[in-house]
Amino acid sequence: MATIRLDAVTKVYGRGVVAVDDVSLDIADGEFMVLLGPSGCGKTTLLRTIAGLEHPASGRVFIGDDDVTNLPPRRRDLAMVFQSYAIFPHLKVADNIGFGLKMRGVGATDIRARAQRAAEQVELGGLLDRYPSQLSGGQRQRVALARAIVTEPRVMLMDEPLSNLDALLRLNFRAELKKLANALRMTTVYVTHDQVEALSLGERIAVMRDGRIVQCDRPRVVYDQPATQFVGSFIGNPPMNFVRAEVDGRRLRIGDRVLPGVDVGDLPDGRMVLAGLRAEHIEAHAEPSDAALAAATQVVELLGSNLMITAQVGDQQLKLLTRTDFPAVEDDTIWLRPEPDRVLLYDPETLERITPA
Repeated sequence: MATIRLDAVTKVYGRGVVAVDDVSLDIADGEFMVLLGPSGCGKTTLLRTIAGLEHPASGRVFIGDDDVTNLPPRRRDLAMVFQSYAIFPHLKVADNIGFGLKMRGVGATDIRARAQRAAEQVELGGLLDRYPSQLSGGQRQRVALARAIVTEPRVMLMDEPLSNLDALLRLNFRAELKKLANALRMTTVYVTHDQVEALSLGERIAVMRDGRIVQCDRPRVVYDQPATQFVGSFIGNPPMNFVRAEVDGRRLRIGDRVLPGVDVGDLPDGRMVLAGLRAEHIEAHAEPSDAALAAATQVVELLGSNLMITAQVGDQQLKLLTRTDFPAVEDDTIWLRPEPDRVLLYDPETLERITPA
């Protein structure tokens, strides 16, 4: 295993398209790091730069103490799992798993033993003599994973490996992958646009936008304390609400209601902010109450264990989650009370979080 260090890495394609923009990132030995972001944000390009499949325009890439910026992929001692499996259809499972070992000149007996051990780690122990065409999608992805771990690389790179699986397979495989990662403690960089995968798998999440990392922290911190409006809007289902608000005598005013208990620190009176509110941190009441916002219900959706209500507060819209027995109907009035210690403040111009002093 090894650390990974990216030092001011920039990648530019033809005609000046900046895919990765001055990214620096330290990944600890044995850490499971997730690169998360929308399509085109640069996460796959950054992964391919670590792999040596792309060469940075500037900056350095280190694996362990080695500067690998100019080394080809085969000399970086890493393995990669792709979205499309990339296994050989004419080879049996055992031969697919052992292919990398064969290319390194490992003996046939040792290859068979190590392939068997890797197959058992990903629950393919009884399928070594089958061809890929005889396997399900989830089993094929396990073959690709076993082929990657069998060589015992210093670094594992994964590029959206679950995106070709259906919802139930993704759920099951995600749990298996997390268990395997915990057992192997292999330094792993995992690319995805799926926030559920990122939150459930990553020890840390690096959220990317326009080639830059806009926040990198533990999943709980990224979810509870998004550094920018973009992060709050990208992570969460439904995404974080952002409503216009005003500082009013060391309190926060939304519309004609003042919310007590919200920490505005020393922000000046009259300062305009965006209040960030998670849907699950807004209490719904059927009757008027102090410091509650009057809201007109527009849409009521059953999500199994919760109701999701889309409501209009003045000229602003927000979503909240509440219990399924809450008496909500469309075109009605309800009263909303945000949990004051869960309200976050953002600058309406920079869209970055304000930490009150």
